[in-house]
Amino acid sequence: MAWLMVAFATLLLATQVSSQEMPYEHLMSQLQECPKECRCPPSFPNAVYCDNKGLKRIPVLPPYTFYLYLQNNLIDVLSADALRNATQLRWINLNRNKITSEGLEVDALRAMTNLVHLYMEDNLLTSIPSPLPTSLEQLRLSRNRISKIPAGVFSGMEHLTLLDLQSNKLQDDAVTEVSLKGLSNLVQINLAKNQLNNMPLGLPPTTSQIFLDSNNIEKISADYFKGLPKVLSLRLNRNKLGNGGIPKNVFNLSSILDLQLSHNQLTEVPIISTGLEHLHLDHNKIKSVNGSNICPAPAGGLDHYFDERGPRLRYLRLDGNEIKPPIPQDLMMCFRLLRAVVI
Repeated sequence: MAWLMVAFATLLLATQVSSQEMPYEHLMSQLQECPKECRCPPSFPNAVYCDNKGLKRIPVLPPYTFYLYLQNNLIDVLSADALRNATQLRWINLNRNKITSEGLEVDALRAMTNLVHLYMEDNLLTSIPSPLPTSLEQLRLSRNRISKIPAGVFSGMEHLTLLDLQSNKLQDDAVTEVSLKGLSNLVQINLAKNQLNNMPLGLPPTTSQIFLDSNNIEKISADYFKGLPKVLSLRLNRNKLGNGGIPKNVFNLSSILDLQLSHNQLTEVPIISTGLEHLHLDHNKIKSVNGSNICPAPAGGLDHYFDERGPRLRYLRLDGNEIKPPIPQDLMMCFRLLRAVVI
């Protein structure tokens, strides 16, 4: 009897804590309707944990579910019926299931008007799910088989700030201004490990983080970044870029802080901006580094090399090239803020 009283007291305490955020009747409804295959902790009553259960279908959910964890199951169909009670969902994790584009019913996601985060990584999708809730802020679809981005799929998606399409089968004709139309506030896009031969077109001007590692990109047009004034981080590791494919001042961007060009075919260090802080050039074919050639001139002239307008580079990777130590003295004189050089 003693253990029963302790359990009751614990549950009562959790209920009292939770009831500050959820009305008592909602809490009891949530706990009573919790699917038998899942866990609904009284201390976190808006969350339903159905991960790692070998499920093939989504169970009927309690009505006040905000966070739903369904990763690591065998689900191959996402039906509107299964999610009919899930109108309050903010976050759903469907990673590592077997969902196909054919198994995704048209209206399965439409009713979730409060959904902010959608995780569907490591599934079998061949196309971007459609229609998507316009409330979404993050859409993570990496490691699927996506080769198509239907026109209009992002229409009205003004809240989406992160789009992760890493490790899919996207080619140049899939990533266009038409297919990305509607992403008016996008901040980060991840298109690494796809089948791109060129820099993607149509990125919105709000984009600040662009990840394009492990594609087949050989060149960048001179005016590519003209419509991208907020780029902070650009990752082009493991492509096919040589110096002939990089126009002289293409990376001389006032906004950029992090530039990664590892594992390419560069023979020279590209011209960079004074504001750049991290530069990755490891595993290229660079034979020498001449500080006087790559040292960016600060606005206002040489007098400003030693103030806040001088070069800001703090981290430089040059290992895996044909450069031999020591580090050239003129390089250190130019980049006086350098804290780490790997050579």
